[in-house]
Amino acid sequence: MTRDPFFWAAMAFVALLVVRQVLAARNRIAGPVARAKVAAGALLLDVRSEMEFRGGAIPGAKNIPVQSLSGRVGELDRGRPVVVYCASGMRSASAVSLLKRNGFTEVHDLGPASAW
Repeated sequence: MTRDPFFWAAMAFVALLVVRQVLAARNRIAGPVARAKVAAGALLLDVRSEMEFRGGAIPGAKNIPVQSLSGRVGELDRGRPVVVYCASGMRSASAVSLLKRNGFTEVHDLGPASAW
């Protein structure tokens, strides 16, 4: 068994990422449910970077990178349902949490765009 503190710090970090991903996945909605919500008027919010968005996005999505979301939350209608996605599901989970803390009541996490 290794006594290298850097090894154990790296292992703790990996474990934290895995736990965070598992917890985020518990609160996700399926692609068909997300598509139905968007068809019914929900905003589809892409929280990837502008470069990722320009490289390809779900048609009709609005792009606000998660790093900018707290400063741009005023651009969104708190009364409109929101479906959030990113590349892997980590940023979308963070964005959903931020939106809920800012008074959005109907916010759904699609997770990765591939779930669409």
